[in-house]
Amino acid sequence: MSLSDGLFRLRRPPPKALPEPEQLTIAHAGDTLPVTFLRNARARRASLRVDPARRRIVLTAPLRMSRTLAMDFAQQQAGWIAARLKRLPERQPFADGAELPLFGIPRRIRHRPEARGTVWCEGTEIHVAGRPEHLPRRLRTWLMAEMSRRLAPLVEAKAARVERPVKRITLRDNRSRWGSCAPDGSLAFSWRLVFAPPEVLDYLVAHEVAHLVHPNHGPRFWGLARALCDGPMDPPHDWLRRNGETLLQYGA
Repeated sequence: MSLSDGLFRLRRPPPKALPEPEQLTIAHAGDTLPVTFLRNARARRASLRVDPARRRIVLTAPLRMSRTLAMDFAQQQAGWIAARLKRLPERQPFADGAELPLFGIPRRIRHRPEARGTVWCEGTEIHVAGRPEHLPRRLRTWLMAEMSRRLAPLVEAKAARVERPVKRITLRDNRSRWGSCAPDGSLAFSWRLVFAPPEVLDYLVAHEVAHLVHPNHGPRFWGLARALCDGPMDPPHDWLRRNGETLLQYGA
C-alpha cells in the first residue's frame, strides 16, 4: 500500500512456535516414571492425562508456567501416575501365535512363510504368508481392508435413513477419537474398531451419521443417534469406555 492511500497496515508478527515436547522422568518408590511435558497456549493450569496408545503420561502446562513448577505438580501426583501406568493393558503385538479379536471374535495369528499370497482367514485362524518381518504390516493392511468392507455399507445405510450425503469415509489411527464428522460431510473412524464387537461399530457409525444432521450433542442429536442404532446404545458405549485402551494395544 502506498502512502497516498492515507492508511498504513501493520503486519502482525507470526505466532511463536510452541516449544517441542520434552521427555522427562519423575521418581517414585524407587522407580522412574516417564512423563511427556507439553505447553499449551490455552492451558490455564497444569494437568495430567494418560496417553494409552503411547503408554505415557502427558503433563500439559501454560506457556508462562515454569517447567520446575509444572514438574513439582507432577511429582506430587507420582502415586497416581504410577498406578495409572500399571493399569494399562499389556501390548498385543502382531506375531505368530498371538490372539486378536476380529469384530469381537477371537482369532489366532498363524505365520505361513511357505505359502503364497498375503493374508486370509480360515476358521478361527488368520494366516499371514511371506517373510516374518512383513507379518505386522501385511496383517494391518488386511485388517484395515476388512474394516472398510464392514464399515462402508453400514455408513451408507444409515446416511440414507437421514437423507444426508457422505463426502468420503476415511480410516485413521487416531488415538484420541474413535470417530469424527467434518462440516463437509466427511466421516473418519479409527481402524482399530476392527477389534470391537459389531454393535460397537454400529453405535459409532450411528453417532457420526447423526452429526450429519445435528453438529452438536443436544437432545435432538442423541434422539437421532439412538434411533439410528440397530440396538440399545448404552451397552456398546459402556463397552468402549471399559475396553477402549485395550484396542490401542493391538499391533503395538
